Amino acid sequence: MGVLAQRVKCIREGRPGRGPVAYWMSRDQRTVDNWALLFAQETAIAHSLPLVVVFCLSDSFPGAALRQYGFMLRGLEKVSRSLSALSIPFFLLPGDPADTLPAFVESRDISLLVADFDPIRVKRQWKEAVIRKTKVPVYDVDAHNIVPCRTASDKREYGAHTIRRKIRRLLPVFLDDMPILQRHPWDSGLTGSDVDAQTLLEALKTDRSVGEVDWITPGEDEARTALRSFIEERLDRYETDRNDPLKDCQSNLSPYLHFGQISAQRVALEVRDCTARIQAKDAFLEEHIVRRELADNYCYHTPGYDRFEAFPEWAKKTLNDHRADRRPYLYSLRELEMGQTHDELWNTAQKEMTKTGKMHGYLRMYWAKKILEWTGSPEEAISAAIYLNDRYELDGRDPNGYTGIAWSIGGVHDRPWGERNVFGKIRYMSYNGCASKFNVKRYIETVRSGTRG
Repeated sequence: MGVLAQRVKCIREGRPGRGPVAYWMSRDQRTVDNWALLFAQETAIAHSLPLVVVFCLSDSFPGAALRQYGFMLRGLEKVSRSLSALSIPFFLLPGDPADTLPAFVESRDISLLVADFDPIRVKRQWKEAVIRKTKVPVYDVDAHNIVPCRTASDKREYGAHTIRRKIRRLLPVFLDDMPILQRHPWDSGLTGSDVDAQTLLEALKTDRSVGEVDWITPGEDEARTALRSFIEERLDRYETDRNDPLKDCQSNLSPYLHFGQISAQRVALEVRDCTARIQAKDAFLEEHIVRRELADNYCYHTPGYDRFEAFPEWAKKTLNDHRADRRPYLYSLRELEMGQTHDELWNTAQKEMTKTGKMHGYLRMYWAKKILEWTGSPEEAISAAIYLNDRYELDGRDPNGYTGIAWSIGGVHDRPWGERNVFGKIRYMSYNGCASKFNVKRYIETVRSGTRG
């Protein structure tokens, strides 16, 4: 199995059933370039067994609203059709995996279960519950990272500079083309679920006040189209213009990557092999590979990744030293959510996020740091930032989001800076600093006029 074997970990040995191999799709919602699905098929073929794919639809995922469920289910509707064409039944099971998946495993006499690697707490808890309630072997496959998280490092890394050299050393091994999923030769005799995204959405008991967006279309094909558009039209400017929200040179791939509708490895291969300027490619790949995989490393090795206690010691000390500092402004969570602060740049970024499900990367840092400055404590700040990010961003509830907020508010993967009120030695960002990067007034005008979003 070569490189694929290095992505696989047996997380529970057990007694195999006599039925199909089951791939529990969760983090990586695609049929193409999916190492977990490829491993499941390879294992099934080796034992002359059918293959099925299962997705558990919980309507109580923390932070998610209709916006995120809509993007996900419309993508899964296409996944189910693609799998059906390859003689692989797709089953959508309503309810939490801890309740629905063990019953499915037992009723179908599943031989073994293949799951997606995921460092997020709720996903790990689901996996632990499924293991407790089943007896079959369970394998965990990292199809999300280019260099598998467990292979890249066995500890929490201090920063980008410490993980970068580890990843660069391993990239030649892992950054290679992927096999093609084949039509499965062994028929299960089972009929999968009829996945109608609209019907499922109408029946979901979830927050419907955050509606779907229409500027981006979910799905594997659409993700690949978005990647080609970025490479052909904007990548060449990425190095110089990526911090200016008016220059429109972001990849817009983060929702597709979050829901696993495109492989990070495919993105890296296409960017590496294209004809764009080497400096632009290097700048993008630094963020796409090193920074993104650093986020997985942080969440995997830090159980409380979304709490004050996870901050580095120097950051906790300096924030504790400045707890009693007078805040220049104090806003409630409701005022922040409605974009009702004194800062029109912050308000505009917040309103763009609530409307479109997207905030420019540079503004996300500024946005989170101001929440620290305008709330009563670091704990209140991180709680508010995570609530808003997960509720409105299409790519919320993700290691990148949790790590970015921890960087902005708690100095994670950063270093001490000059000391100041409230922030202590946490890196500071200001309105004037943003104004030196881009035309703030024009950004505000474009959002207000509707020419953005």
